[in-house]
Amino acid sequence: MGKLFGTDGVRGVANEYPMTAEMAMNIGRATAHLFKRKGHVPKIIIGKDTRLSGYMFENALVSGICSMGVDAILVGVIPTPGIAFLTSSMRADAGIVLSASHNPFQDNGIKIFSGDGFKLPDETEAAIEDLIFSNNMQQLHPSAEELGKAYRMEDARGRYIVFLKHTFPKEYTLEGTRVVLDCANGATYRVAPETFFELGAETHTIFDHPNGKNINADCGSQHTETLMAEVLKRKADVGFAFDGDGDRLIAVDEKGKMLTGDQVIAICANIMKKDGTLANNLVVRTVMSNIGLSVALEKLGIDSVMTKVGDRYVLEEMLMRKATIGGEDSGHVIFLDHHTTGDGIITALQVMAAMKKEGKPLSELAKIMDVFPQSLINVDVKSKPDIETVPEIVKIVKEVEDGLGTKGRVLVRYSGTQNMCRVMVEGPTIEETNRYCGQIADVVKAKLG
Repeated sequence: MGKLFGTDGVRGVANEYPMTAEMAMNIGRATAHLFKRKGHVPKIIIGKDTRLSGYMFENALVSGICSMGVDAILVGVIPTPGIAFLTSSMRADAGIVLSASHNPFQDNGIKIFSGDGFKLPDETEAAIEDLIFSNNMQQLHPSAEELGKAYRMEDARGRYIVFLKHTFPKEYTLEGTRVVLDCANGATYRVAPETFFELGAETHTIFDHPNGKNINADCGSQHTETLMAEVLKRKADVGFAFDGDGDRLIAVDEKGKMLTGDQVIAICANIMKKDGTLANNLVVRTVMSNIGLSVALEKLGIDSVMTKVGDRYVLEEMLMRKATIGGEDSGHVIFLDHHTTGDGIITALQVMAAMKKEGKPLSELAKIMDVFPQSLINVDVKSKPDIETVPEIVKIVKEVEDGLGTKGRVLVRYSGTQNMCRVMVEGPTIEETNRYCGQIADVVKAKLG
């Protein structure tokens, strides 16, 4: 049996296995069958980002879903967390998003939410895979009279914007605040500007003209150079960059300096502690978190726990420990008081709320955490053997760790969604981290590239 689902749904190059129209139709069929419940009209919400291949996959999903006697509700381009919200609020049986997040336009992916707005657990994804690879779905088809319908939901964006605005404190306004938004030519290109405008901000938006091929292209959370320049040019109070599907956020302060996701977590956790909303005085972070975050949280008297990389693992730990904030340095932050998944626009609004509550510019708030120099090199690999089974890599990692001592750390891990090995080194100086990171990356490339 094959393996379809990675750490964040099914993902790959559009029109190549597994991201083919045929597979999308089968995922639609399997999901519809699995979530179909008797006693009501079953329905599944479908949303997408701005990729060219979204049209093809959207229609394939509809065919699969309707063939199993389930209705498909199309909401068009909307951020991934918007689908999580709509699925829950519409009491749908499931929600499906077509997106490859921060990847280039050639890629696409399928993420599935259950009716409560949470991403699927491993066992449910495995059940979908079982159905697809058992090749017996033809026998599960309903009669011609019981086929599902497909229709468009015209007010989806408006409903989501109202939800977003309610996450910003009612006692504050964004009037008189200058904000620059980088929408990555992706799913936030209409929702984000409208949300900030309706809250009173003086909003300037860049990269908000998607053409199907320019999503994430030298813009968004992965490429903030233009946003940083635009914030300075417009004398803005803050800049926000989203990724292609709108679940990540990178902030830029009024001096044009980029903040990491970890800094945003530290700022928001501090405010939540003061407000009494930091449940169990706890922050959930990942092994990729900068050392500076643990140092900052310790100074603030806030506890933290570490998980594997991936928002699903952060969420699992948050639910288990009843935490209200957790996230990744990449800008994927979950505020469980507000939503079931990471939402870049909600994160941006919480940063704005922190600025208002403290009465300070973002550059001042950012001083709460010192970011340790970090070097990250992504190495394309042909295979992904267990790192511990490659003696040359183990040897160079140990040599670097011995060289750093207690003043840094090393992390070598594979990407969950791409054929890539990530080499990360933190240390006392940028020169050291770059040198050590390069040494490890060279060995990884030689053995696995």
